[in-house]
Amino acid sequence: MASDPDPPKPKTPRHKCPACYKQFNRKLHLIEHMKISYHSVHQPRCWVCQKHCKSFESVREHINSPLSKTNCLKIFVEQGCNLCLKVLDSPSALKEHKQMCCLVAPVPLGTKITPCIESNFTMSGSIMDEMHNGKAQKAVAMDCEMVGGGSDGSIDLCARVCLVDEAENIILHTYVQPQIPVTNYRYEVTGLTEDHLRDAIPLNEVQDKIKKILYNGESVGRMPPDGVKARLLVGHDIQHDLNCLRMKYPGFLLRDTAKYRPLMKTNLVSHSLKHLTKTYLGYNIQSGVHDPYEDCISVMRLYKRMRGQDHRQVFRLGDEKANSGFDSFRSMELEKKAPDELYEISTSDYKCWCLDLTKDCNPGS
Repeated sequence: MASDPDPPKPKTPRHKCPACYKQFNRKLHLIEHMKISYHSVHQPRCWVCQKHCKSFESVREHINSPLSKTNCLKIFVEQGCNLCLKVLDSPSALKEHKQMCCLVAPVPLGTKITPCIESNFTMSGSIMDEMHNGKAQKAVAMDCEMVGGGSDGSIDLCARVCLVDEAENIILHTYVQPQIPVTNYRYEVTGLTEDHLRDAIPLNEVQDKIKKILYNGESVGRMPPDGVKARLLVGHDIQHDLNCLRMKYPGFLLRDTAKYRPLMKTNLVSHSLKHLTKTYLGYNIQSGVHDPYEDCISVMRLYKRMRGQDHRQVFRLGDEKANSGFDSFRSMELEKKAPDELYEISTSDYKCWCLDLTKDCNPGS
């Protein structure tokens, strides 16, 4: 006589991450995942299913994944913008959105031998009052073109620099006289020759002009520790440009599109500015000679697009424990919390640029 089949074993409840939807057999494993994932409202996410990802490239991979269990791709193809990855309510809304989202390439300055272009760019009293009252600091974008020095031409020397404001106006454009002899003008990339640098401004004078712009005419020694009177400096691999200019600038005032987590590759390696501009702004740059004005405009547009994201951050005033991350809680406290409560505790491991729109923000976000 055949024995009765064994009754089915009850399913073990799974613990699901509310951000990236990974599932775990044990609550402890979910907690450890949340601690190292740094999920927050600032992470890039899929507009269809709201899955959180490390970068926008990861979001694109999620949308196009053949293994996806959701209908994200179908909805995105019909209603999604391939630049900012937003999903619109209707085809007409999508068409109107794309017209604004896809930008027109700036007209390069070219390589004509021109005198230094310098605007009288200082903050008015009203702008300074706005900054002191908690409104956004103004940003400037900078880009340098390098020629080569040294016996093999491998030493990067700044030979041309451009700065623009948020309205895409030129603040400074000039050729720079390097402090050591140029051995390779890298003409194919820079379009520069000896004639461009013959009457160029010495590096130390260029440094002074840039400092005047960045510090709003204030001396570095008189600048408040919080940098409220200084400008945010935007660039692509901006620290390399500063190094070639032999300048230093506070790290908390730098905004680097090469190092900003949401704009990096899935493996957290930097993309080129050329790739970012085509992918997120919709036009090509650096097709021939590199133009610092063109690069400045593109990097400023990228910054403003990232800064303009509305993440609806809710900072719980007076609740310092909830705002300071997992380290403020004991293990027993965390195990009693629901997944959504764990998500509320979780904080980002980078500063989101949307926080630049207000002075009084959560520095840990």
